[in-house]
Amino acid sequence: MLLRHIRYLLAVVEHGNFTRAAEALYVSQPTLSQQIRQLEETLGAQLLDRSGRIVRATDAGQAYIIYASRALRELEAGQRAIHDVAELSRGSLRLAMTPSFTSYLAGPLIARFNADYPGITLQIVELPLNGMESALLNDEVDLGIAFSQVRSQEISCQPLFVEKLSVVVGLDHPLAQRPAPIAAGDLTQQPLALLSTNFATRTYVDAYLQEQGISPKIAIEANTINAIVEIVRYGGVATILPDAITREHPALQEIRMTPALPQRTVALLQRKDAYQSAAALAFARLAADMTADRQDEKKADS
Repeated sequence: MLLRHIRYLLAVVEHGNFTRAAEALYVSQPTLSQQIRQLEETLGAQLLDRSGRIVRATDAGQAYIIYASRALRELEAGQRAIHDVAELSRGSLRLAMTPSFTSYLAGPLIARFNADYPGITLQIVELPLNGMESALLNDEVDLGIAFSQVRSQEISCQPLFVEKLSVVVGLDHPLAQRPAPIAAGDLTQQPLALLSTNFATRTYVDAYLQEQGISPKIAIEANTINAIVEIVRYGGVATILPDAITREHPALQEIRMTPALPQRTVALLQRKDAYQSAAALAFARLAADMTADRQDEKKADS
């Protein structure tokens, strides 16, 4: 049974005549009659009463038409839904971010995407990099924003921007008044508030300190960036965070260092063989455009 059989049946009942129905459908009358016969043979029931001048549905035909019309409407709605998804009028996107990016990148990026595509439902989860890789490979998320140092060869990385780490203090901290860069060794005497060891940022910080032969004086560890920011704002401790976070908080001061802290590439991650929905493609374009604009603004300010 094909959709055209249902459409042909409905047309004949609507027009009450095979000739007018055939004209409306742009098919020949013999073809139309043959298709209706095929439908009746498939269902094992006579659907049309052809005995009078006006062709009418039989009782069986009327019963069948109720369900056939409903099914046809649902199928046509499905075709419209496909069009709407392609046109980004509806759809969904599952996005993962590492904690550092939810603290400064998620807000403007998600706000812009939601403004441009209000019909797309967003599901956002915060995951560490290893958890994000597993989620992408298991098709639990569509896209991820994290650092580009992924382990799996099944995940592709689209570079977005380069992130720099920096020493950060509150405005009342003694280091905030020093115009010249500080030496890495100066950190030995500074009490630090650092992210806990399960953060990728902490891994970079520990590697840098070890490379410089520094035994840090870690006064506080916290497992949220917001906690670190608040502690540094009001306490006499320093921290090491992405410079973008400092720019988002006027009460924080970035301190230049020699040698400079490491940089890392932020990337959009996805499984290489994953289906790319229209929503995922649109988000990837938007992320690339917005992060490029942010980098241009950063260069202009420096």
